[in-house]
Amino acid sequence: MSIETVGAGPLIIILVMALVTLATRWGGVWIMSFVAFNHRIKAFIQGMSGSVLVAILAPVALTGDKGAQLALLTTAVVMLVFKRPLIAITAGIVVSAMVRSF
Repeated sequence: MSIETVGAGPLIIILVMALVTLATRWGGVWIMSFVAFNHRIKAFIQGMSGSVLVAILAPVALTGDKGAQLALLTTAVVMLVFKRPLIAITAGIVVSAMVRSF
């Protein structure tokens, strides 16, 4: 299947992506309404969020450019020191921009 990326093509792609996103989010909520929420389920959900984050960031840390690697390192260090996600993310973006500008 191929969709042209001129004319109405990009709009169709965006609409399909929005529908898939809504379906997965609402579907997840609907499915979880049938699951008894206990300590094990809570631990599973908390563990999954961390593992998804690691799965996304590990390849960047290993194979990314110096800007990405220093941004990840900066974000981690600032988060450990200040325990404020917004400050850590901002520091990581600034470091990445500075490294890539030189």
